[in-house]
Amino acid sequence: MSAISQHPSGLAPVSTLAVPTWVRRLRPGVILATLVIAFFVLAVIVPSLLATNNPLSINLSATLQAPSWSHIFGTDASGRDLYSRVIYGARQSLLIGLGATGIAVGIAIVLGFASGLAGGIVDGVINRFVEVLFAFPVLLLALLFVAVFGPSAKTEIIAVGLGTAPGYTRMIRGQVLAVKDSGYVESARALGHSYRRIVRRHIFPNAMRPLVVIVTLGVGQSIVWASGLAFLGLGVPPPAPEWGALLDAGRDFVTQASWLEIMPGVAIVVFALSLTTVGRYIQQRLEGGITR
Repeated sequence: MSAISQHPSGLAPVSTLAVPTWVRRLRPGVILATLVIAFFVLAVIVPSLLATNNPLSINLSATLQAPSWSHIFGTDASGRDLYSRVIYGARQSLLIGLGATGIAVGIAIVLGFASGLAGGIVDGVINRFVEVLFAFPVLLLALLFVAVFGPSAKTEIIAVGLGTAPGYTRMIRGQVLAVKDSGYVESARALGHSYRRIVRRHIFPNAMRPLVVIVTLGVGQSIVWASGLAFLGLGVPPPAPEWGALLDAGRDFVTQASWLEIMPGVAIVVFALSLTTVGRYIQQRLEGGITR
């Protein structure tokens, strides 16, 4: 009988520890993106933990100061600490992104399932309606809505949600059609299951599977669109420390104090890229593109 090998210290080697395969296969980029998302989520929940200055406190003796140890992102035209405004602005920006994505996905679920399940005339009408909306750029649809109802956080959320809904509708419709024609749905029909049960037990849960990916990718996209509206002066009114509003406030000083544009812009880009990276990783996991 062969002897059982044992580590000199009496402990099992690290390589034999029960570490999940998916953890060991995480890419450095995904880990970094997850840490960035965690940082901004912390900024949403407890902003005072990351920034000690009041984001609305005006100090006219410290206007337009370049980044330094005392103000790592510099100050704005009113002497407010830009780092604190970016940190506190994460809450409003993320809420706008989540709200707009929620509206878009809600509309998409209703229209996508109605189109995919009903077929025929209903499918044709919904498809024509979605194609008409696709003819208008997202920003143009959002601009029209904001122009009618006026700039505010609420109208910004609804405007971006309505503008991005057509893309989600088409994705969900395609998923419903794919699931409806799958083998297990055909088997359920052959076994005599009712149409309502097939939809509830098979089509709906499987068609909704990629929803976590859609939401993850959509939040970052919605934040970018909302920031674009705010940059045009059609978003949250000042002095709210929303990221797009910070870009709008800093454009008059772009040559004199470029950090007013760079810092909020970097926050938007890094957060959106991080959400996209994590969303793509989840999508590959769900589709089996990453070895388990």
